[in-house]
Formats: sequence, structure tokens, C-alpha cells
Amino acid sequence: MLNDTIILAERELYLTLLSLAQQQPSAYEWLTRLPTWLNDIKDKANYAHAPAYQALVARLPTVAADKVDLDSDVLTIAANLSDSERKQTLALLKQLMPWRKGPFQIGSDKDCSIFIDTEWHSDWKWQRVAPHLGTLKGRRILDVGGGSGYHGWRMAGAGAETVIIIDPSCLFYHQFMAIRHFVGAADHYKTHYIPVPLEALPEHSQLFDTVFSMGVLYHRQSPFEHLQQLKGQLVKGGELVLETLVIDGDANTVLVPHDRYAQMNNVYFLPSVDALIGWLEKAGFSEVRCVDVAVTSTEEQRKTEWMTYHSLADFLDPSDASKTIEGYPAPKRATLIAKK
Repeated sequence: MLNDTIILAERELYLTLLSLAQQQPSAYEWLTRLPTWLNDIKDKANYAHAPAYQALVARLPTVAADKVDLDSDVLTIAANLSDSERKQTLALLKQLMPWRKGPFQIGSDKDCSIFIDTEWHSDWKWQRVAPHLGTLKGRRILDVGGGSGYHGWRMAGAGAETVIIIDPSCLFYHQFMAIRHFVGAADHYKTHYIPVPLEALPEHSQLFDTVFSMGVLYHRQSPFEHLQQLKGQLVKGGELVLETLVIDGDANTVLVPHDRYAQMNNVYFLPSVDALIGWLEKAGFSEVRCVDVAVTSTEEQRKTEWMTYHSLADFLDPSDASKTIEGYPAPKRATLIAKK
């Protein structure tokens, strides 16, 4: 059950890739793969919840956005929601929980708007990263592992020409489409979403001026392969923005958790900043610089009414917040920028 939002989003994505292909022929391979990518996310055999998620997006009320602010910490879609429209929208969006990356606000009137208070204060990460990016105006951007799309929307708000978000999560894809349902009314078609992992993309596309990989590297069993895949998507001279978990130490320090890390069972490598710089240089990047290091706080990542499961506070040692429940150093994240 597809509604106009998803159909329109797919059409705009196709037109964007067609335009890119006229500038860079490697984009034609994206076009040939696109039908498979989009059909897979609708296949109940692969994604059991897909039909239900699609139906939720289809039932969202159609309202005209008076203004869309993609350049504020709370991504705000100002629209006049009636009380019944607010109740309907709230009920539908709640069925797309958990909401992890945000925040978002839908509605103009404070008493008749919806504030999606997500698990992560993704705006805090953006505040740390954005000052080091220079201008994003006119740039083609790939956001790898973009979740529900919060940072992708912020990139568009910063003036990017095109933003393509990739993430294989069926839930995140439909959360993006739910937000796009309201954003789209204001003709903001710069931001697109393809529900695939990085390894599904054609290698060496060289389509993008900037590639973001934030919160992905530590989930990869082969970090060097991930770095090479990221590099292959960049134009010559393009910029990689890499944000990942790190630990303290020298250029030879890398933590390999034996089982879980902060209760995550898919964390493989946590390097020091110096080690990570060495990895990037070994992968062929240049002008590598660390622009930010920050300990993740329980104010930045926490349970909310939009994400009611366990969060960071539950994953730390209750007697020593500097350690995870497994005894490893508590989460610390670094952002590095490098050139191809």
C-alpha cells in the first residue's frame, strides 16, 4: 500500500540520479539497481513490518506546510494541524517507534503541535560537527547509515545541492518518509533515501563531494573495507566526515570487545584517535584531522516517550559511569575529516 509520499519520493530520487548520470556516467549503474533497491524494502518476505509501516505513512493527514526549517536544532515543519489531525498524526507516528535520531516538530501552534523527542540529541552531534565542515552549499552529499534522516535534512538546510541517505533499516526508511510527508508539501526535494547498506552501492561511483559516515565504523567487521568503500563514493578531492567510537591511547591502541560493548553485540573495533588517523592514511586519505572528541552523556542519549527501551544509562556500570556495564571505557566519540 503506497501513498503519494513514497511514490513521489521515488520519482524525485529517480530524477535526481538521472540528472547526476548526465554529469557522471557511473550514476547510470545506480539507476539500473534502483528498482531492486526500492522493491526489496516493500517485500514482506524480507521485511515483515513493511506493509504495516507503509500503511501508517499512507494514513498521515495531508496538511500544507507554512514553513520548513531544516537549519534549526529542532527540525521544524510549521503547519496548521487541527486537533483531530494532531491526534491522528500522533497516533500514527507513535506506531513507528522507537524514534532514535532527531528531534523533530510538526505543527505551528505550540498547543497543537507534535514534538518527537528522540533517544539521541542528534542536534548536539551536528553542533559539534558543522563548524568544521566549511560550506555545504552546492555540494552533493552521501550520508551513510543516516537513520531516520535527521542529519540528512540538516545537510540540505545547510545548502547542499543533493543529499542521498542510505540505511538498510525498514523502520528508519519509513520514519524518513513520515517526516518527508510533511516536509514535501513545501517542495523540499533535495533529500533522498535509499534503503540499502554501503556495500550494496556500485564501487568507485565517485559521485559525491562529501561523504558522511557517523556511528557506523565500529559496527563493521572490516573497518578498512568500509573506509575503501567510502573513498570510492567520493570525487577526487572530496571530503570524508567520519564519526565513530574511540578509546584513549597511542597509535597502536585498539579495543576489540570480546562479547558486547555497552550491551551492543555488533561492535568490533574501537581505535584511539591516533590509530584511526593511521587507518585513514593507510586507506589513502590525506589531510586527516581530528576536529572533535566528546564523551557521550546520558543527557545526549536517553530514554524518552518516543524511545522507551533501555538506553545509555542502562549500559553503564551503575557504580562507575566511566565504564560500560562490561567494564570497558564508557562511550567516547571522535569526528575526523579527511580528503580523498
